[in-house]
Amino acid sequence: MSLALPAPMRPAVAARAQQQAFKHWQAGQGHARRERWPAAAQAFEQANDLDGDPAYGLAAAHALIKAGQATQAVQRARRLRTAHVHELLGYTLESHALLELGRPEEALRCLQALPAGIVPDHPYLLSMAMALQRCARHAEAVPVFLQALALKIDDAALHFNLGTSFKQLGMKAEAAECVRTAVTLGVGSSDLAARGLLAFLEREACRWPEAEAAMTALRQSLRQVPPNEAAETSPFGHAVLVNDPLEQLKVARHYALHVAAKLPALPRVTASAHPGRLRLGYLSADFHNHATAQLLAQVLEAHDRATFEVFALSTGPDDGSPLRRRVVAAVEHFVELRGLGYAQVAQRVRELGIDILVDLKGATHDTLLPVLAARPAPLQVGWLGFPGTSGAPYIDYLVGDPVVTPLAHAAHYAEKIAQLPRCYQPNDARRERPRPSSRADWGVPAEGPLWCAFHQSYKISAEVFDTWCGLLQARPDAHLWLLQWNTNVQATLQSAAAARGVDPQRLLFAPLLPLQQHVDRLACADLFLDTWPCNAHTTASEALWSGLPVVTLQGETFAQRVASSLLQSLQLHELVATDVDGYRQRVLSLSDDAPRRQALRRQLQARQHDPLFDGVAFARDLEKLLQRMWQRALRGQAPQHLPAEQRA
Repeated sequence: MSLALPAPMRPAVAARAQQQAFKHWQAGQGHARRERWPAAAQAFEQANDLDGDPAYGLAAAHALIKAGQATQAVQRARRLRTAHVHELLGYTLESHALLELGRPEEALRCLQALPAGIVPDHPYLLSMAMALQRCARHAEAVPVFLQALALKIDDAALHFNLGTSFKQLGMKAEAAECVRTAVTLGVGSSDLAARGLLAFLEREACRWPEAEAAMTALRQSLRQVPPNEAAETSPFGHAVLVNDPLEQLKVARHYALHVAAKLPALPRVTASAHPGRLRLGYLSADFHNHATAQLLAQVLEAHDRATFEVFALSTGPDDGSPLRRRVVAAVEHFVELRGLGYAQVAQRVRELGIDILVDLKGATHDTLLPVLAARPAPLQVGWLGFPGTSGAPYIDYLVGDPVVTPLAHAAHYAEKIAQLPRCYQPNDARRERPRPSSRADWGVPAEGPLWCAFHQSYKISAEVFDTWCGLLQARPDAHLWLLQWNTNVQATLQSAAAARGVDPQRLLFAPLLPLQQHVDRLACADLFLDTWPCNAHTTASEALWSGLPVVTLQGETFAQRVASSLLQSLQLHELVATDVDGYRQRVLSLSDDAPRRQALRRQLQARQHDPLFDGVAFARDLEKLLQRMWQRALRGQAPQHLPAEQRA
């Protein structure tokens, strides 16, 4: 950000205070050039105390933001804005600090308080667009981004953030073009992360040649980065788009080290016995209407309160949903941390005396890995939110199972593997079963095989789509039922089908629906066709809950073993293929065998009381595994792989 210079140093007759202030300003500039931001902030504050020139206060606010002291920056900028109501940069800096604190609504109100008649400049418009974006008002943010670009068309960050709003609006191809422009202009140290996002967006748009080109360029750049060097990468894209687990580990390690630099570690604490129960903290930004909360709710309700004191440590929004209320009611302590910086969250975890901190996010949107990097708890565990390794030396265990994280794959993980006896994914036996409906209710043909593939579009690779088109050619009476996940996907996939000799009308597109209707609809299909190298995860368990058999292709990565873990937990080994030919054969064979499909459906409906669908039984297994970890820690033993214990 460009800051105003202070008024020139006064003539020799000027007051000594003014001369001293300017010296502090110069010292602050020197610290800033070396990115010693706390020292820069102190020097600028000293200048401001000696001389009320607003440039000193602006510089102090900017340095405080850079130093991670956003609360103090808000106070400084607000005083400045009150005293100098026409100082445009004061509004911009205060909004930046509020955004750093996770308070976008306040940031927006601050910017909207700008007096009429002041012409917004580029930084102000960027701040306004970012505040709207953080308030999830993307349709309003887009024109403001465009206004800012009209003033500075070569601003890479503007193009990148415009792409983020297009992404949230479901305009994946447009988002990809914005990110491609940002990469071309240069995004500095964020280049690898931006390239990773570009590949992901192209996959979301199902533009496979462009996605392949973007991924090839990304992988070439990644090969130039030494293995243990901190770098801003895109681990999630690698976890779901790449089938090389060791490359996934390398990318995750780069990112884990990168975020660790965001704040210093707290003084290390070790596990120690104490009066009372074991304090178990679940850390997430997803305790609202989100897949994580959906899967976890019954486990939280079922925890043994005689042994565990359960905390939900929430950094995400309150969406007012029934699921949010259920999670709040499920735990003894729902700790609201939204709006706090990483260091403050880490300090709060330490103050609460959490014994075992379970990270439910990993390297996903709104990551909390910097909190884990501060080591606020003596035992730190990754689970559920990220389909692979965190790459982090500061996470002790990753909760998995014998299928999704076999011990033979230990070299793929930075953490020690801790195996549950059945599938690592929890489920909720309290949810409603599918309600009766017909294909006519959903506007799909009554006759012929109906193959459901309700996946997010990034999971549909060219190889997967080629395979599906081959299946449609082998069964001319079949239809493929897909989700209309974004604005680009329907036309793109219909065109791709036509290019492969398949009538585009045989692709049926379903809108996104609330969960219960989604499950009702799933029950009307004949088979669920899985994807690779990233399987269906939550959607696969939803399909199985509805009684719909899932045919999957198991691979070597975590993301490509989730569906097979679910199926093998239900003893449905016959639905798991290990190569594409086996996948095709299973789909065609079951499509020809209505009695077998009905038998599978009855088997699934009978197994809705199986431990896979029983959050209470799952909670008992998880508690035993956590206690094994804790007992090792109490004995002063380093984390070690924990094989699954056999069920009694």
